[in-house]
Amino acid sequence: MEKEGSNGCSSLAYRLLLSCPFGLSPPQLSVVFDEAYDRIPHSDINLENSISKIWDQRVQKNASLFNGTKFRYGGYSQKSGDGSNQESYVCLHLGLTDYRTFMGTNLNPLWEKFLVASEDDATQCQRTSSPLGNGAIVETSDKKIVVLQRSNNVGEFPGHFVFPGGHPEPQEVGIETHKDRKDSKGFELVNKSISQEMFDSIIREVVEEIGVPISSLSDPLVIGISRRVLNVRPAIFFFIKCSLESKEIQQLYSNAQDGYESTQLYTVSMVEVEQMTSKMPGCHRGGFALYKLMVEASKNA
Repeated sequence: MEKEGSNGCSSLAYRLLLSCPFGLSPPQLSVVFDEAYDRIPHSDINLENSISKIWDQRVQKNASLFNGTKFRYGGYSQKSGDGSNQESYVCLHLGLTDYRTFMGTNLNPLWEKFLVASEDDATQCQRTSSPLGNGAIVETSDKKIVVLQRSNNVGEFPGHFVFPGGHPEPQEVGIETHKDRKDSKGFELVNKSISQEMFDSIIREVVEEIGVPISSLSDPLVIGISRRVLNVRPAIFFFIKCSLESKEIQQLYSNAQDGYESTQLYTVSMVEVEQMTSKMPGCHRGGFALYKLMVEASKNA
């Protein structure tokens, strides 16, 4: 298992916070959900006030904007069970944030002013919302990779190429505030349910965005965490095999539930994905880098 890496010139677009080239199954991923991993407000009151101003401006332009709750990425810890890379365990540190704070910090024109001078990622980003996104490298039965082209109507990176994904959702495990955790029967149960949501949510996103049935998908494996340098946006990436061929997926995509977020689905080779990365958000470029590390590890195993 590797961490805190980057690859050549692509380091300008992304940073690999965690690489798990042998993949993590659900028993190898745990979560600590705590207020300690919430965002720390900035001492500059004007900068803090800009969060509300930006949100109000966005709502005036688009009344349908919804301030949903998200899990905030606050770092991780790791250990190896038997000293080998193949048997590693990762614990995610998660807090709570929301879409309004994300718009006002990570997507703020002055987003760099929210950063703290530190080599430690969690410290550097402690004043940003940093909601944890997710993405999946979906491999078809004919060894192609699924790539979507985003609609021109979406808020972030319209028209860009991306892998299927979205966010794990606090609401799916009954969490709106930290009070919900304190009112529950046990912190351990809450942490376990959030950990399972990491895996459930990526399956949900893949099914909704590309239209394939759940039965065609393998159990997801965590392959790492990528953070794009622009706006310091983190995402956890998974590897999923699909038992369907490219042509079948193309046919199913036309009826996908969330098809409006994208305009086209491609099933392409690794070489073709490499050519598409120049028009991918940095965190998704990092997701592809994590997949390449996984492929390389499987060859050397």
